[in-house]
Amino acid sequence: MTAVPTEAVDRAIADGAEALLRRQRPDGVFGDDPPASVLGTAGSVAALHAADPVGSADLVDAGTDWLRRQQHADGGWGGVVGADSEVVATAVAVAALALTAPAASAEAITAGRARLAAMGGVDTVTDPAISLLCRQLLTMAGLTTEAGPLRRLPLEIVLFDRVRRQRLSFRTAPFIGLALMQADLLPTGRLRRATLRRARPVALRLLRAIYDHEGRTGALSEDPWPAALVLLGLARSGEAPDIATAVVGWLRRAVRPDGAWDAVRNLDLTRSGYAVTGLIAAGYAADPRLRPTRDFFHATQKPTAFTVLDVPAGGWSYSNVGGWPVTLESAEILSALAGYPDAADDPVLRRGLAWLVGRQDSRGSWSLWVRDTKLANDGPCPAITSQAVLALHDAGHPDDHPAVAAGAAWLLTAARPDGSYENLWYRDHTSGTAVVVAALSRVGHARHDVVRRAVRWLRDTQLPDGSWGPGDGTAGSVEETGWAVQGLLASGDPEAAGAVDRGVGWLLAAAGPDGGWPATRVCNYIRHHLRYPNAVITQAVALRALGEYRRAVAGRSGVAPGVVAR
Repeated sequence: MTAVPTEAVDRAIADGAEALLRRQRPDGVFGDDPPASVLGTAGSVAALHAADPVGSADLVDAGTDWLRRQQHADGGWGGVVGADSEVVATAVAVAALALTAPAASAEAITAGRARLAAMGGVDTVTDPAISLLCRQLLTMAGLTTEAGPLRRLPLEIVLFDRVRRQRLSFRTAPFIGLALMQADLLPTGRLRRATLRRARPVALRLLRAIYDHEGRTGALSEDPWPAALVLLGLARSGEAPDIATAVVGWLRRAVRPDGAWDAVRNLDLTRSGYAVTGLIAAGYAADPRLRPTRDFFHATQKPTAFTVLDVPAGGWSYSNVGGWPVTLESAEILSALAGYPDAADDPVLRRGLAWLVGRQDSRGSWSLWVRDTKLANDGPCPAITSQAVLALHDAGHPDDHPAVAAGAAWLLTAARPDGSYENLWYRDHTSGTAVVVAALSRVGHARHDVVRRAVRWLRDTQLPDGSWGPGDGTAGSVEETGWAVQGLLASGDPEAAGAVDRGVGWLLAAAGPDGGWPATRVCNYIRHHLRYPNAVITQAVALRALGEYRRAVAGRSGVAPGVVAR
């Protein structure tokens, strides 16, 4: 007997599914209304001011005005609208205002610098590359930082492709932009000038390879922040004026009506992948409204290799067919395709599965962009590895398939000392722990001691109201509660039944009158420093949790899912 009324679960699923389907466009893509980004806006106005001060003056004026309006009473800025003040956003906003509108922004700059100092300054940023980036922008703006001279970026790394891919990975483009900016910031000796003469054309060829791969749109990963860093580097160095012009044009097309820019402009594939897996778990696999989304997945499978990161054709990006292929979104889309009724006859699914197996690290894990990366923000990642294992499992690969077995073996070694797991691209640690528990349980390891410890961690970190947050006492979120419910259900642990019921009860109470759930900033943009919400993921994760709960209850009672027991 479940503590949650079956009728209430059915009603929440039906209302939630319709609320999610209302976000679907005619082309099958699931849309969202993301918050504006302080980081993206500050970077964009600084870059446009440097590259096109006359032609883009309107954008710069509107963007700087928006930045001043977003400053908090304490003098700082959050990474996105609604977030508390934090170091990275405050440092970048102060630098951007000082570079573009120092007179009109004098009070804002003074208050921002005071708040930055009160938060400990940019040396408190745990990611060394992001800390250096903040210091470099402040130095360009003529603002004193608390540390010594800038560390020089080794542009020469681009001369060694394998090393560059493993150590820079997806940061290749902004790294090149920052290195080009340093040309007029830092003096160079004779030897250094000689090595830079060799490295500079190679770096520019890498930027051009990205530019060509994306169809010469100037989007540079569909993200205003790295696009702005590249544009700043090109503007200050005078290199590749055609690429600079294209980036200016893309930033103009990407600006919001309020004068700001988003953190990431296009997450069409990210949202749509999660939406379909959520709706399939909720019982909508055969719904004709999901056919256009499958057509979208088919049309956006990468037809060509992405040579900059040495990724072959066959995967998906987070944006569109011209985007950069990534494991996380590819795995979610493969799970979605595997859930359609005629999946066995889908050649796109088969090609994608082969691609996913080929992207596995030699250690058994999966990373986001580059195999066997040495960049901590790329991988190896327990959560991404779990999503890959789940995709292979969902598509029918047996538990002893070499890729599944190797992935599971690595996951069994990757737990933190307290039994939890990390997640590079969503807030730690409930999300990572829950998806690892789900993956390992579904491929035959539910009774393993490592999994049992992770399950205990999930049970122990449930909040008194029935929800889950990141596991540190922070208030619960729909996303983390949904992930935790999925993980505990997959584990089959009878001692977790009460926790699951309480989690489901909390999800039902959290739903709004329109069937939607409130989104929380759980998606990492800069890990530990900047997060943003994604309403489609919120909706999809909640639906998936309720759908799997309904199926589990029906299995115990012998009633088909979606049919209310009388």
